[in-house]
Amino acid sequence: MTSSWLLHTDSDRIAWLVCDTPGASTNVLSAQVLADLDAALSQVAELRPKGVVLRSGKPNGFIAGADIKEFVSIRTPDQGYALVRAGQCVLDRLQDLPCPSVAAVHGFVLGGGLELALACRYRVGADDDRLSLGLPEVMLGIHPGFGGTVRSVQVVGARTALDLMLQGRPLKGARALSVGLIDALVPPADLEQRAKQLLQQAPAPRTARVVDKFLNLAPVRPFIARRIAGTLRRKVRREHYPAPYAILDLWRRYGASPRHGYEAEARSISALMATPTSRNLVRVFLLQDRLKGLGGGGREFDRLHVIGAGVMGGDIAAWAALRGMTVTLQDRSEELVRPALDRAKVFFGKRLKDPQASAQAYARLRTDVEGAGVATADVVIEAIVESIEPKRALYAEIEPKMKPGALLATNTSSIEIETLAKNLRDPGRLVGIHFFNPVAQMQLVEIVSGAGTHAQVAHDALLFARRLDKLPLPCRSAPGFVVNRILMPYINEAIFALEAGVPADAIDAAGTRFGMPMGPLELADVVGLDVCLHVGRVLAEAFQRPVPAVLASLVEQKKWGRKNGAGFYVWREGKPVRGAQPGAAPDDLEDRLILPMLNEAVAALRAGVVADADLLDAGAVFGTGFAPFRGGPLHYAKTRGIAEVTQRLGELELRHGARFRADPGWASVSV
Repeated sequence: MTSSWLLHTDSDRIAWLVCDTPGASTNVLSAQVLADLDAALSQVAELRPKGVVLRSGKPNGFIAGADIKEFVSIRTPDQGYALVRAGQCVLDRLQDLPCPSVAAVHGFVLGGGLELALACRYRVGADDDRLSLGLPEVMLGIHPGFGGTVRSVQVVGARTALDLMLQGRPLKGARALSVGLIDALVPPADLEQRAKQLLQQAPAPRTARVVDKFLNLAPVRPFIARRIAGTLRRKVRREHYPAPYAILDLWRRYGASPRHGYEAEARSISALMATPTSRNLVRVFLLQDRLKGLGGGGREFDRLHVIGAGVMGGDIAAWAALRGMTVTLQDRSEELVRPALDRAKVFFGKRLKDPQASAQAYARLRTDVEGAGVATADVVIEAIVESIEPKRALYAEIEPKMKPGALLATNTSSIEIETLAKNLRDPGRLVGIHFFNPVAQMQLVEIVSGAGTHAQVAHDALLFARRLDKLPLPCRSAPGFVVNRILMPYINEAIFALEAGVPADAIDAAGTRFGMPMGPLELADVVGLDVCLHVGRVLAEAFQRPVPAVLASLVEQKKWGRKNGAGFYVWREGKPVRGAQPGAAPDDLEDRLILPMLNEAVAALRAGVVADADLLDAGAVFGTGFAPFRGGPLHYAKTRGIAEVTQRLGELELRHGARFRADPGWASVSV
């Protein structure tokens, strides 16, 4: 079997261990890669070099972490423990080499990749925008398992190490250097030379600062842990996401003690691996990978023209400019475009930090009232008022000006593509590219094909979404598409409960208790009550469902939610004003909110709006925020039991009406 690690020794008796997994574009620490490393370390020990450099043979990065696909087969803590302890032993062997070692890293250095680097005496990084070091395991419902909970604290101290593990956000090169995660940051061309110099100079290895060593003392840790736990409780529930609490518990009990910490880490992560939370978060990770893999191909997109400089159009334009595209933004006057440019300037400054990079992004975004950019754009996105006739009139004007092969896209949230394409010379060139608000935060983009949309056009739209680093969800044109169709029953039922006298805070508390990122009434305010009413009416007409009267009443009063300060809540400084404690709620409220989403997901699947249940779950998680630790609405229904879900829907139908009637598609949902 071909090894994942290539070993050679240079004339200065420095050993070079290069990770280059055969047949893979990215290095990951699979069980086989770790076994290969163990064998290579045996060879290094026999060679007795002056030092050893570990680096990657892949251009995109060092090591991206453990092989997540191996986690799927883990069913019991004992299985997880065997995998983790094997990895720990290999990294212990690396740390205990009689010669110094250095990790020469570039690109992504994540999870197990960073744990491997931490097992080396030194770390040197290639200084470019791609360098990213982190411990993101918490995103999978686990924590570092190859010694990272111990070594990270030893090297950078508890404050930085806990932040890395609890937040899961990686550090860029300069920040990693400043906190001591790496010893040197050099131009990429100098990476190997600097790594070799570190071995030859052999300075004392990095350890945590004195203040961090004090904070890591056993009598001090409980006080800090209590404070951090209080912050955690305000963000996530232990019963939903146990991993961050396990990270904190490990540190509180063991600090950075190698004597007990490694074994405790292995036992803890092994228990987490077998939890439903971790298994579902791994599922969501793999669903995300599937969306990222859609639309493979070589077409390039360099120029975008956006028509409509409102919040959505302006933010789409800004995001595309951030991602390196040349963007022209059109509206009826420069005065209408100016607010979008002002928002973009602030956005670039916050996102990029570097003034020069921010200025370059801003220079890629230009006002184009006359619409000259239509003729040269690779993609034209319409984001004007949500009304059929104005959109059709716009297409009639711009279609003759567009270059052959350019994508004509609409950002409509609810109008079917066939309706909008009706009068085009070539109706098959129109595709829906539906972004969600806020554009910079929402990963999902629905790629909506009408009955006549050309297959190549739909494929190119997938490519364009990936060009913008978004997750494309291919779906068929139908009322509400996927996300809004699933989301509106959740919001509507919350409003019906409000009309029945249930306090708003209690309704939202029921949603977050289930695991939604925010309650349905707060979400409606964030989306905009005018938008909710419009989408609700489209779906009501399509599926003969009632629209809550209070929603229409608030919109008539021009109470649109967060964007103008009043909706279901009064908003101050971007936050809703709430009562001290949620009011009392009926015992069926959580099911009233959640089960209509499941029911609508089944209806959308039955109607063929998406190709399969996994894509639908992906759309719900990344588009509606459906509790990720539950794996998606259909997966949750299967876990809970289809029979139990349909029985409960029947009970709710008897109590609250026909809107809870179980969809016929439940009979076809595979368990």
